[in-house]
Amino acid sequence: MRVRLVIVDDHPLFRRGIVAGFSSEPDLLIVAEAATSAEAYAAIDTATPDVILVDADLGTESGIELTRQLRRRFPQTAVLILTEFADDEQLFQAIRAGAAAYAPKQISGPELAELIRSVAAGNYLINDSVLSRPHVASRVLNQFRELAVLDETADGVFSPLTPREIEILDCVAQGNSNKEIAFSLGISDQTVKNHITSILRKLAVNDRTQAVIYALKHGWIKLDDYPEPEQRLRAIR
Repeated sequence: MRVRLVIVDDHPLFRRGIVAGFSSEPDLLIVAEAATSAEAYAAIDTATPDVILVDADLGTESGIELTRQLRRRFPQTAVLILTEFADDEQLFQAIRAGAAAYAPKQISGPELAELIRSVAAGNYLINDSVLSRPHVASRVLNQFRELAVLDETADGVFSPLTPREIEILDCVAQGNSNKEIAFSLGISDQTVKNHITSILRKLAVNDRTQAVIYALKHGWIKLDDYPEPEQRLRAIR
């Protein structure tokens, strides 16, 4: 299966470099290029990419803000932010915008190709960047905890969960067991357990019930058609 890519960068030479570098990667297909936000929206509407590469600094525009808007408009498409000058503040903003990965432009071609394949598979690799920067990790966790304590919605913070993890958490919210989730999604029990472990770690919560409440509060899952809350929470536990 080929991964469809759109490159958003205001430097033509950089875009050409990526195109040339990926010419030897038969599974990576560049379907469109863009230099501005307007060009990006037009390209993505017609190209339906799996992954969008976005320059953090688009000259007079912010690649971080573009990422935020792209994640709202195309939630199933992963965004990988590339930056010339990586710093903690920019990484934090990339997390808030919903980027799946964040990497320096100095990254090698083979490394970038592997990063693209990984985010296309639904992995949320920006966590790797956070783990190497404890100040950013602390700031992210504090923000999520403050939102939970204040009972506010995370309007400016995208879910750190992958589409598959959201799907599994949605099943958990319905009171399904791991075996039931595995059967309905056509995956193994162990895969479900691995996903739930990842969900709890990303949300910094201790159990499935807390994870569901957190996701409901932030609007990542809906329970309009599910059982009454008391029954649902008993089932989750």
